[in-house]
Amino acid sequence: MTGFAYDDIRYEVEAPAAIVTIDRPDRFNAFRAKTVEEMIHAFRRAWVDSSVRAVILTGAGPKAFCSGGDVKQRAETGDYGPSESGMFEIDHLHHLIRDIPKPVIAAVNGLAVGGGHVLHVLCDVTIAADTARFGQAGPRVGSFDAGFGTTYLARIVGEKRAREIWYLCRQYDAQTAERWGLVNAVVPAADLMDEARRWAGEIAEKSPTAIRFLKHSFNSDTEHQAGIANMSTAALEMFSTTPEAHEGVAAFAEKRQPDFAPFA
Repeated sequence: MTGFAYDDIRYEVEAPAAIVTIDRPDRFNAFRAKTVEEMIHAFRRAWVDSSVRAVILTGAGPKAFCSGGDVKQRAETGDYGPSESGMFEIDHLHHLIRDIPKPVIAAVNGLAVGGGHVLHVLCDVTIAADTARFGQAGPRVGSFDAGFGTTYLARIVGEKRAREIWYLCRQYDAQTAERWGLVNAVVPAADLMDEARRWAGEIAEKSPTAIRFLKHSFNSDTEHQAGIANMSTAALEMFSTTPEAHEGVAAFAEKRQPDFAPFA
């Protein structure tokens, strides 16, 4: 990552937008610790670049925006792999998407599930390809996000829908997501990035100071959820060491239905 050389992401500036692309299509753009660290670095670059007025977050390839944490990595090593800091800084990334004083546009090109679904939820707006699909997977693989991934999601789609999304782990098409208010617009897949760039261009025509204060104002109403998110991460770290969590990871790696009955 030193000298802005990334392995897991691509970072490009097409003023007025910075485009951050998760570039692990062989893993459905799942993130490991290194991926998260590189995204943090990229968002900080966009923060200080005066030519950047909005950030577009997307995934490489046609299949996935992001499928969340790399469960295969967890199965192989028991964690999300090494990073320069020695930490898995997903909470830091979540805070950064909210705190960067520029709108973040999620351009969802395919599957947005698990932690990838949380990423798009945290973005200021979401534009979806008509082929995109949305959902949560945590309880299916022995994981959860009891922070922004639940509390903020409920603000967006309502309590009943948010509970359905988490409890059932279904996948929803882009049209359903738009109807629920989970995405702002649905466009043909071939037009996705052009549409995201158009939105960034419209934002760039507005007062940057006004946009910055508006973003901070929107965030202030849910800022208390950051403390819940920190507690959730600590709880998940403890839970991930249990036999129940191990069963979820093992079942995913072995491509079988998990047996959670002994833990009920």
